[in-house]
Amino acid sequence: GEAGQLLDKMLNSIGLKRENTYLTNIIFWRPPGNRKPTEIEINACLPFVKKHIELVSPNILVLVGATAAKSIYKIQSGITQIRGQWKNININKLKNLKSIAIFHPAFLIRQPSRKREAWEDLKKIKVEIDKYT
Repeated sequence: GEAGQLLDKMLNSIGLKRENTYLTNIIFWRPPGNRKPTEIEINACLPFVKKHIELVSPNILVLVGATAAKSIYKIQSGITQIRGQWKNININKLKNLKSIAIFHPAFLIRQPSRKREAWEDLKKIKVEIDKYT
């Protein structure tokens, strides 16, 4: 869909493609009516998501959208308050994993005025990626 196409453009803008990026969701199904996932749904899936992350063992973790950021960071703050800030987190055996939260493409479609902030976040991610190449 449109959000997926925007995600592709965002990845491409920093030299990434879906083929060289591991993507997963906080829950593994689309909630009815495309509503936000409930805490019960998130808590049911979170151990599996964390195990995925541990197995992939990424150099950096990009949390796309409020649901991902709130679930992994265990916070209630909105995405606008936390986006674009690097944070070291522990996920299972991964210690001090560098992470950053960014706006979800669907949010950017609804709020195109926020694309400038998203671009700034993507540039930060690119700088970090370049450290590993």
